[in-house]
Amino acid sequence: VMEPSDEAQNSQGLDLEEITRKILFLDKWREIFSYHRLGTNNTTSQNHEDDGISAGETEDGTGRPQPRGQGRLPSSSLCSVPKPSIISSKSGGFPVSLAMATKLRQTLFGNTIQVFSSDWTRAYFQFHEPFSDLAFALQVGKGGVRTIQMAVQGSIIKYLLFTRKGKDCNFFSLCRISKYDQDHTLAAALAGILWAAGAAQKATICLITEDTYVTPTPGYSGDGFSERLQLFELSDKETTEKFIYDHLQCFKGEGCHGVILFLYSLIFSRTFERLQKELDVSTTHLLQPNAGGFLCRQAVLNLILTGRASPHIFNGCQKGKSQEILHGVLTRSDIGYLQWGKDTSEDDRLSQVGSMLKTPKLPVWLCNINGNYSVLFSTNRQLLSDWKVERLFDLYFYSGQPAQNKPVHLTIDTHSHHWERVQHEDADRPGRRFSPLEMVIRTKWRDATINWNGSVPFF
Repeated sequence: VMEPSDEAQNSQGLDLEEITRKILFLDKWREIFSYHRLGTNNTTSQNHEDDGISAGETEDGTGRPQPRGQGRLPSSSLCSVPKPSIISSKSGGFPVSLAMATKLRQTLFGNTIQVFSSDWTRAYFQFHEPFSDLAFALQVGKGGVRTIQMAVQGSIIKYLLFTRKGKDCNFFSLCRISKYDQDHTLAAALAGILWAAGAAQKATICLITEDTYVTPTPGYSGDGFSERLQLFELSDKETTEKFIYDHLQCFKGEGCHGVILFLYSLIFSRTFERLQKELDVSTTHLLQPNAGGFLCRQAVLNLILTGRASPHIFNGCQKGKSQEILHGVLTRSDIGYLQWGKDTSEDDRLSQVGSMLKTPKLPVWLCNINGNYSVLFSTNRQLLSDWKVERLFDLYFYSGQPAQNKPVHLTIDTHSHHWERVQHEDADRPGRRFSPLEMVIRTKWRDATINWNGSVPFF
């Protein structure tokens, strides 16, 4: 066999280098054109309104204003590089002011001095590998970051199983999604949450730009990125989804502060005025210090799940120990919430999850089990609307733990006899009857028998 000559090898190497150089050159210009195309999006500043079509809008033939460069979601392309997570300062948003940054800090921490811990600043939204058993699932962090990522995970599952059109709605479809599907799903999930927080009237997206708009003062500690925000107000849900998709790298890119930007967007979409009305004396700000980091208060979870920052999990309003009025959940939402802790007393009425969260419109629940957050779901939309379906059904559980390589498949029987349940569970685990996961499931289906289908129960 003849070996290729050194000259031929060098020629091939040069050809490959030349091709690579040209691809990178084209991608560089693609980014530049992308900036200019998105430079005047369908956005309005916090204090500007215009009844006509702005310079950043065009007619799409239906008479409806369309933001430039956002008519259709772009198809996946060959030879593309990720868009930067820091956008041009000429992108058309409304720069953050010192007053806004101060109010944001107070809403989060209760003061203007504290800043996010490193686990927060490093956090972003990243899926597991496409076309895998966890292709639908986010990789999650710890503490308050994990809480937000898992709450968003619930919306991702909702979209994949019950909202997106023209797709199979079964468990196996969750494992067959591509990177392209993952990107669209994340954009749709984030947009849906922010649109609901904006009372289905508008959503506000916060992105980091090249320029700094706020100078730290003795009363306000800078963190290096919150002072560089621009705010983009979007006036319909579809435009919100397209805008997030076009700037998805700002939420899913390493080093982009994606979880914090989502939380900022959530707060600005809800508005400080609404938050002030919804919070109560038990919750004056949204985060609480814990072991060098920050945990999310229940109001953050409820804002993601229901669109309202209710500080409590019971239905409606109740009086506290000092007769103060405490705000709970007012309506059923698409995604529910279940909670169980080994130290929680069933006699504490204020800590019991109400029916509004226990019985959501769709069979997806964010679960708080001993302070660890996870997601439980069914692929059967009828589970909560047909009592016959609720007799024997399957649930899937995603814990987010690194050791989990596929969802746990559980079969729930709500009509078995108590002696069958005891015999079955004792046979599975001699000397120990219930796992925390079983306990949280029984807060919804009290006398259910739970079959782990060959999986090893965890405690």
